[in-house]
Amino acid sequence: MIVANKFSGFNNNELIASTAKNQFKEVNIYDNTLNFFNIGFPSPVGTDGFSNYEYELTDSLSINGIDSYLIRYAPKRKETLAFQGNLYISKDTYNVVKATLKSTNKINVNFVNGIYMELEYDSPNDTVFLPHRTYTELEMSIFNKKKDAKGVLFKRTDLYSDYLFNQNFAASFLTDKDQTLSDTNLTKPDEFWEKERDEPLQESEKKVYQMVSQLETVPKFKRIVKIVEILQSGYINAWKAIDFGDIFSIYGNNVVEGDRLRLGARTYFSANDMWRIEGYTAYGFKDHQFKYGVEGRYMFDRDNRSIIGFGSRNDVMQLGAQLTNDDGIMTRSFASSSVFSSGTNASLSFVKQNNFFFSLEPVKNFEVRMDASVQNIRSANPLNFNLDFYKNGLLKSDVNDFHTTFSLMATPGAKYSQYGVDRYAFTTLSPTFVLKFTHGFENVFQGDFDYNKLQFLYSQPFILGNLGRTVLNVEAGKNFDTVPLALQNIIPGNQSYSLVPNTFALLKYYEFVADAYTTMNIEHHFQGKLLTYIPLIKKLKLREVIFWRGAYGTLSEASKNINFENRLYSAPDQQIYYEYGFGLENIGFGNLKILRVDFNWRGNYLDRPDVSKFGVKFGLQMNF
Repeated sequence: MIVANKFSGFNNNELIASTAKNQFKEVNIYDNTLNFFNIGFPSPVGTDGFSNYEYELTDSLSINGIDSYLIRYAPKRKETLAFQGNLYISKDTYNVVKATLKSTNKINVNFVNGIYMELEYDSPNDTVFLPHRTYTELEMSIFNKKKDAKGVLFKRTDLYSDYLFNQNFAASFLTDKDQTLSDTNLTKPDEFWEKERDEPLQESEKKVYQMVSQLETVPKFKRIVKIVEILQSGYINAWKAIDFGDIFSIYGNNVVEGDRLRLGARTYFSANDMWRIEGYTAYGFKDHQFKYGVEGRYMFDRDNRSIIGFGSRNDVMQLGAQLTNDDGIMTRSFASSSVFSSGTNASLSFVKQNNFFFSLEPVKNFEVRMDASVQNIRSANPLNFNLDFYKNGLLKSDVNDFHTTFSLMATPGAKYSQYGVDRYAFTTLSPTFVLKFTHGFENVFQGDFDYNKLQFLYSQPFILGNLGRTVLNVEAGKNFDTVPLALQNIIPGNQSYSLVPNTFALLKYYEFVADAYTTMNIEHHFQGKLLTYIPLIKKLKLREVIFWRGAYGTLSEASKNINFENRLYSAPDQQIYYEYGFGLENIGFGNLKILRVDFNWRGNYLDRPDVSKFGVKFGLQMNF
């Protein structure tokens, strides 16, 4: 439980403070892999240590009254992600009494110049070993790793004391408290800190509070902070009341609208606003039509995050760009507003939608949500994309749909900053589970079809020791009733040149349609481990990625025949459709290496007309 918290500078910016706090991971030196920035470093005392480190027994000495061996260790190859330092090992029980860990000068982690850590342990008897003190330094900069580069030095000291074991605490006491650093009851006077701080601050540390407060008055520093905030959020704040953006969605282009301009805004008084209204308007210079979207949300109970919201939109959309999507009004598909596209994208829909939702978290990181949505869908390009379907022997061009969706979303272990209606999710290794059930109502709000749909999503990153990080995404779903193309499951393609997660890089939109489907997307990031063995190339500090994507599904004859162009659509039911390839990431200069390029190959279904057997995608990613 957080008892007290002290801010200095940054306008009590909880996001900055929480982001810094989140970079410091709990470290158990006996684990094989130590997690820093969600990147695996081999532990010098793990069972895999001898495959990564050289050890040298150099001395015997006493540490806190414990006779110990001093062992120096260093990585066998300096280009690998590993540490160097000292181990102090008890002569009697062979446990770690103290350890230092320091990154090498060739550390290949973006924005990070160095990591240093001191670990001290206490041993009240021969079988119990407890952490006593942990000191961590993280040296970070944006542009380069030179010693004179301007950057930020994070320091953290953890002290452990007054252990109690085998206590019969009530379950309510042990429940994780949903606290945030900006809670006013955590602000304490200076006298509290003088009394309660176990380790007094050094004089240089005391001056940090004054220095940071003064730093906020420096115009150049204020401009840098403002630019970072804009790039991170995509919004420009005005009058501490309104955000203008998203700046990354201002311009787009597609076949129907031609050049498209989009202007949006949202209320923003603070990061912890309990309500928010946002909206946008867009204009296409080819179809000469205005579009819009607006949504309001209000959180009336902070403890269980009870939120109600309503939204409405009238816009051109690329349906089928996601499988497990939501009814959120402000979400916009990349596919209908991308600047660069591969091939002609004519399969756009015009969607009029009103949506009401209620959500709450009865348990931390477990969300229950109910949506009710009324929508009308028609082709935005009837000459080249046909959504006509048969109902009761009549041919119709637009679908009226009313449905409710019940969703369960679990993210165990996820961490967030802020407690308002919007919150910032930190990058962790926590899994994501989503289960959704949708029911469509015929003749309710003029709905055309009665149908049931079940969908499931599982996604999680894994650290595979010092071999790198794997990201796995699995989706499955089924439409239990016959519905037209506009309401059907579409295996998501990607006809842009951009990297888009959980899509198939070489599929066209609507190439595969399925009543029932299962997809898998798996990619492994080696963090540069393989390329460090190649002379000259290793100096570029590139990182390698390999990936595989697969999809299987079925489409009934009834689901085909309900559509006017029934012969155009099929499912990947002959065999699993798959793509594979490799990529290079960490392309850039200095510490700013944010470009990734993927090389994709299509594995089968090559006899189809106008298929792409090979393609290159690129994108920007702000990863460590």
